[in-house]
Amino acid sequence: MALKSKKPITSESTAPLKIGEVAKHSGIGIEALRFYERSGLLGRPGRTQSGYRVYEAAVLKRLDFIKRAQVLGFSLNEIKRIIADKQAGKSPCLEVREIVRNRLEELDERLREMRLYRKELGGALTKWDETGELDGHVCGLIEGTDMEHSILPRMVRLKEAEEKRGVRRSHVRIGSGAGGDPKSRRTQENETS
Repeated sequence: MALKSKKPITSESTAPLKIGEVAKHSGIGIEALRFYERSGLLGRPGRTQSGYRVYEAAVLKRLDFIKRAQVLGFSLNEIKRIIADKQAGKSPCLEVREIVRNRLEELDERLREMRLYRKELGGALTKWDETGELDGHVCGLIEGTDMEHSILPRMVRLKEAEEKRGVRRSHVRIGSGAGGDPKSRRTQENETS
């Protein structure tokens, strides 16, 4: 995944970039850039005499890293920790591998549960097709079905695990261009303050 850029800009470029230029070259909306700054994912940019944010061209490499990490499933909180480790002179690669290893274990468990759920749901539908219509308070088919493997308990456990880790869900738009609305496109995990 590469940054969207109409003009080639390298991190060695010396001219500072205004926030709109960073948004244009990175494909990340202005509000998302401000959010990343507030969250500590980006360093504090310099300011012009009029108070406008100006960034060094190296910010484009940082944004590319953030986007790549998000595509791989890292939360913003995890990305922040990885960046902090690197800035402290430590290699974050061991932690990165451990996060992905844990994520793969979680995915394997979810897939196992989803297969059980699908098998049971398919069995329910087969019975319903044989039954046809069934009176009940609302729908006798639903009221007369007991499922052992529901996805609901898994969702509750995931939410509890996120709360325990201090993670909340919020919507951040990524890759929306210079004037994009930072809300609603993609759900990311963010650290609660």
